[in-house]
Amino acid sequence: EGDLLFGSSNSQIATLVERQTRYVMLVKVAGKDTETVVNGLIKHARQLPRELYKSLTWDRGKEMADHKRFTLATDIKVFFCDPQNPWQRGTNENTNGLIRQYLPKGIDLSDYSQAKLNAIARRLNERPRKTLNYETPAQRFDQTVASTG
Repeated sequence: EGDLLFGSSNSQIATLVERQTRYVMLVKVAGKDTETVVNGLIKHARQLPRELYKSLTWDRGKEMADHKRFTLATDIKVFFCDPQNPWQRGTNENTNGLIRQYLPKGIDLSDYSQAKLNAIARRLNERPRKTLNYETPAQRFDQTVASTG
């Protein structure tokens, strides 16, 4: 599941969450235009084991207007949730709430480097989750990668 998280001064980051393991990736994007967002997502999607990411569910934001190019570049199909139905991306909505503990509303997200975003994602991925039987997303992610390999 994916989304664009907005900050002040026209800043934003893309969030990606793997649904089964709750593994999070944060992607620094310089703009909210479709080319910038899709390029950032392509770059990060290529870092993942292909077996884990077969689809991406997004809201109806204009930033994914070029979703076909993303699918061609990554072989990941893009689906869109119905308008006014954020529960169709519930894992991502919940994760955005956790991310806001580190990146509160109203701050300028452009001040955060990709390295800082990676550090925040690492903290979230090393945080035990009740929904995972108190395992961490990183543990589940590693188990899933090992079982597909």
